Amino acid sequence: MNKLARIAVLFLVVCFVLSPALVLAQEHAVDEAKAAQYAAEKATSKSQFGYLGIGIGAGLAAIGGGIGIGMLSSSVVDASARQPEMQGKLVTTMFIAAALIEGLALFALVICILCLFM
Repeated sequence: MNKLARIAVLFLVVCFVLSPALVLAQEHAVDEAKAAQYAAEKATSKSQFGYLGIGIGAGLAAIGGGIGIGMLSSSVVDASARQPEMQGKLVTTMFIAAALIEGLALFALVICILCLFM
């Protein structure tokens, strides 16, 4: 699993490093008609990369929130298995922390949606 995670992180880094090169790549237009068509296609491709970035950002926000809540829940289960008498306090604290984590993920998703419509 550790090797798979490293490969995924490397893939994401390569994608983020190469994405500006793909957006800023230019072709030479032969005449004015082709230049106008090229400008329209270029504007479309930039907006498409914007949509791709918004989708990746929303996905990462959702994944981050899920990982955070999963780690929190596993820690509470471990702690309540060690000290069953503290389970009530642990669960209350877990719900407060889960709400904060979920709020942060929701905030990131709202920012992605706002970027989509601006």
